[in-house]
Amino acid sequence: MRASLRVMRPAADLSVKHLVIGGGVVGLATAARLSREGSTILLEKNTVLGEEVSARNSEVLHAGLYYPEDSLKTKLCILGKLMLTEACKQYSLPWKNTGKWVVAQNDEESKFLADLEVKAKRLGVPLHFISEATRLAEEPKVRCKEALVSPSTGILDSHAIMQFFEGRITANEDSNIVTHTKAVSIAKSDSGYLVDTVDREGERCLIEADSVVNCAGLYADLVAQMALGDAFPAHYRQYYCKGNYYAYSRKTLVSRLIYPVPEKNLKGLGVHVTIDLAGHMRFGPDAFYIDRPTDPWAAPDYTVYEYHLDDAHKAITKYLPEVKRDALYADYSGIRPKLAGPGEPFRDFLIEEESARGFPGLVNLLGIESPGLTSSPAIAEHVAEKLGYNPCYRPDALTSH
Repeated sequence: MRASLRVMRPAADLSVKHLVIGGGVVGLATAARLSREGSTILLEKNTVLGEEVSARNSEVLHAGLYYPEDSLKTKLCILGKLMLTEACKQYSLPWKNTGKWVVAQNDEESKFLADLEVKAKRLGVPLHFISEATRLAEEPKVRCKEALVSPSTGILDSHAIMQFFEGRITANEDSNIVTHTKAVSIAKSDSGYLVDTVDREGERCLIEADSVVNCAGLYADLVAQMALGDAFPAHYRQYYCKGNYYAYSRKTLVSRLIYPVPEKNLKGLGVHVTIDLAGHMRFGPDAFYIDRPTDPWAAPDYTVYEYHLDDAHKAITKYLPEVKRDALYADYSGIRPKLAGPGEPFRDFLIEEESARGFPGLVNLLGIESPGLTSSPAIAEHVAEKLGYNPCYRPDALTSH
């Protein structure tokens, strides 16, 4: 049951072991994990949980193909996929193992696929090429020079996953979720941190917490700056990268996910086609950087502008030529918090326990973009380890407690 801070306890007395700021899928997974170790409050500034990054994505259960082998994005994605798959099976959460093709159109892209296959073998991620005859038999509408198959990639319902983690939090009597309440200051105290909060009616509440975990998504750098003050490092700054999604009014042309070769520096994975759990075909996202609002706490512009449709159609028809421009229409958009600015090289997830800067028990999570949804339960275990708890890095970690 969600509550108002004013109802839970008198403000001066509110003390918890863990305070998690941010109610997207990563914040929910983290709060669910920490609630096993003691009282935990999750603080979300919006009325609805997970309505920003977590609700505006492709809802793909990624296999962990693209990123550097030693990166957190690779390690946590591979483990997170196994953990979520086990949870979906055990608790009948909506998901489907659709499989995915990554398709090449020329020799340079074919070389990328060959290198990807070699890397996948080292990581133990299933990935293989298929023959032209098999391609034509299985996906006759797809045009490509070569196709690399990821048989373990799938789709899920991000809202169902978030509800699953929400239930795990509220099942603990000393843990709770508080919405429409925002942190406005974070200060060190003798035993941890004092976090001043304000709700939508302007009522304030001071929370004392042994540890604070910043899972604020698009606003994580602002929360980190609030906590660290002059110790805030420049490389924690986040950039907004917007991606539009497009629906299709005609029949579905493929039976699995089809991805082009990803963009340079992994800015995006290319305008791909996904199939949702209802069997409908959807395209996107494209990827382009946008300026942050003048008020850095304000919601960004999620409008999908019509002038992007022509470029999207051009990208799509490279591998799916029968897609009709007049059948594409704007669906929704999402914005990713990236640590790499325009033209900059790949940046990994940043998950930092701040003892080295003089803030023990403060954990900042920045640049949590794709594959954040897939990685979410593994990220939660990583945070728990940062706070000194024994992590459970096993595929059954969500089903064995």
